[in-house]
Amino acid sequence: MNIAVCVKRIPKTAEADIFIEKDGSDIKKDHLVFYLNDWDGYAVREAALLKEKHGGEVTVITVGPEEAKEVLTRCLAMGADRALRIEEPPTQDSYLIAKILSRAIKNQAFDLLLLGVQAEDDNCGQVGVSLAQMLGLPHAAIVNHIEIEGDKAKVRRELEGGIEELTELKLPAVLTIQTGINEPKYVSLAALLEAEDKEIKDLGMEELGLTLSESVDTKIDQVFFPPVGKMAEILKGNPEEVVTQLTEIIKKKKG
Repeated sequence: MNIAVCVKRIPKTAEADIFIEKDGSDIKKDHLVFYLNDWDGYAVREAALLKEKHGGEVTVITVGPEEAKEVLTRCLAMGADRALRIEEPPTQDSYLIAKILSRAIKNQAFDLLLLGVQAEDDNCGQVGVSLAQMLGLPHAAIVNHIEIEGDKAKVRRELEGGIEELTELKLPAVLTIQTGINEPKYVSLAALLEAEDKEIKDLGMEELGLTLSESVDTKIDQVFFPPVGKMAEILKGNPEEVVTQLTEIIKKKKG
């Protein structure tokens, strides 16, 4: 079974000071630490587990700058066999990334294409389903369990309200992977050092029949911090006093 996993290098912003570019088009990233998108990490791990069970190869693919090779090296240390970095366009959106990936993948003999449900930086969740549409392949989103039986994949996926759906897809297919589908594996230093000796192939936009000036359907108009609202009110006193205060607040709010 040959599996392709599309991954993304994203900035770690949870515990960092965030600043916005003067033109308001994006956040400043030169001082941020980058790492493998969490959802994509689960997808790589799932691909490695499927390879252990069914054989084959795992190829990881990213669209990004030269620095994105660090993320690909980590994926190789996690069990991937090959890695491909595609040149990053000056401007991009989910549609353009899916288009670039589809050009790189369309003539390849992959049985499964795995992607994370979404990326932590933009939370769009559109690349996987857009890629499936462009390639004309069946797909399932928010997948948390996969079983391969012959030329079919039986998957369980999350729906709204805590409901799950069992569905069956004919291979090749595209699946977007939810966190928690597996237990992440610790990547040792030895595995990382060994992965650094593996080749990472580079591919230019022109080799895919695209140009760096390829247009996008969406553009960022402005990035801004949400306005600061009223601070939370802490109710003080013993339980009876707090209940009385809370009751008065509810009455005022006509709750």
